[in-house]
Amino acid sequence: MSAHDDVVIGTVTTKVPARLDRLPWSRWHWMIVVGLGTVWILDGLEVTIVGSMAGRLSEEGSGLPITDAQVTGTAAALYVAGACSGALFFGWLTDRYGRKKLFLITLAVYLAATAMTALSFSVWWFFLFRFLTGFGIGGEYAAINSAIDELIPSKYRGRVDLVINGSYWLGAVGGALLSVVALDTDLFAIDVGWRLAFGLGVVLGLVILLVRRHVPESPRWMLIHGRSEGAEELVTEVEHRVEEEKHTRLPEPDRSITIEQRRSIGFVEIARTLFRAYPKRAVLGFSLFIGQAFLYNAITFGFGSILVKFFDVPTGNTGYYFAVIAFGNFLGPLFLGRLFDTVGRRTMIAGTYILSGLLLFGTAWLFDRGSLDATTMTACWCVVLFFASAGASSAYLTVSEIFPMETRAMAIAFFYAIGTAAGGISGPLLFAELTESGVVRDAVIAFCVGAALMVLAGLVALFFAVAAEGRSLEDIATPLSAKATPEDGPPPAGATP
Repeated sequence: MSAHDDVVIGTVTTKVPARLDRLPWSRWHWMIVVGLGTVWILDGLEVTIVGSMAGRLSEEGSGLPITDAQVTGTAAALYVAGACSGALFFGWLTDRYGRKKLFLITLAVYLAATAMTALSFSVWWFFLFRFLTGFGIGGEYAAINSAIDELIPSKYRGRVDLVINGSYWLGAVGGALLSVVALDTDLFAIDVGWRLAFGLGVVLGLVILLVRRHVPESPRWMLIHGRSEGAEELVTEVEHRVEEEKHTRLPEPDRSITIEQRRSIGFVEIARTLFRAYPKRAVLGFSLFIGQAFLYNAITFGFGSILVKFFDVPTGNTGYYFAVIAFGNFLGPLFLGRLFDTVGRRTMIAGTYILSGLLLFGTAWLFDRGSLDATTMTACWCVVLFFASAGASSAYLTVSEIFPMETRAMAIAFFYAIGTAAGGISGPLLFAELTESGVVRDAVIAFCVGAALMVLAGLVALFFAVAAEGRSLEDIATPLSAKATPEDGPPPAGATP
């Protein structure tokens, strides 16, 4: 990135961040949630369809000469590798060119790649477009999480972010049930059903794209990039809509901030901010993402294989079990999300990580003893993932709110990519080999590794998590473009590391 990009192009004093944070919940916010948050449903649909259909794809006559281990191992790892690459590539573009442009582009990439996956005729084609599907989804993580946190009022940010990220599991429920129908050979030929399942993802994505066109650019991003007039007009329009809906006058915002506007922030400055200015927060981000990525990407990718190999569940019925587990996952953020805004981030992040890890150790012990069948194994997983899903969702919330605004999308992308690469690429590859062996002790090893990483991440959160509940993003981490003025006074408490 050239030095020219860091040149100050203007200075503006504004109350836009405070005006956004003091808004009551409204229909406008629901539009943001629906337009941006529903992409996680697609991600859940994608991953679950592949996991549930692994056995069918590897059967003779499926139209793909592929093995079960290649589906749950190689293809899963390529999907995650694509997501990591897409997060970094599109994350940089999101901070440079804006949230809205990129959350439209990344969805388009996902749609095209998913459509091509449905047309797979060989292993290399399937692998290529699994990678590209992940590439689009990874870009979505950076663009969407940054936009959501900058548009949602601080009072609701924690619970909204958790429920949105947790909506992944609604997609997983749909994917699991859809796989049951798609795998029914009385309805669809063995080489047709799985293609139709991927095709449904394309249809849902097109519907989301139509809604997303109405979601605005982040006013916070516009302020820093020399579009302060547009930001002021946008927020004024939203305020008028909210006042008409609520039939009341909004209170005056209580603070302002002075911004030195720049076209973009240099990559060197971003890296220096993450690792030199906020080292403890960087360790926290890594820990949370590595723990949740290994747990989910290593284990849920192969859950269908566990049911088939260890409990003799027919491949056409695995979707029913996974639908139950997925619904339990969604209930976690739904019921616990509010507590992240009231009880607090540190207590809830550490608690959900440590508790889910301990429960997973218990599940591994019972599985090793032979005390579980398909039903009780599913019940154990429901309990484990009720807490784990809230913790995993809080990882995205954490890295999107504890670093300065100019680095937000790149911070999400970076921690997601590094953490997911460590747990999400090595995890599926390792776990595919362990479950392929058909030896109980091998699967127990994978469970214990995932459990240990979750507990360790929870302990890190206990010491390093930031009390971000109810606070403005600008209070949690002062923007790099912020300029102190006599009127502004000293930086807010907790705004600097």
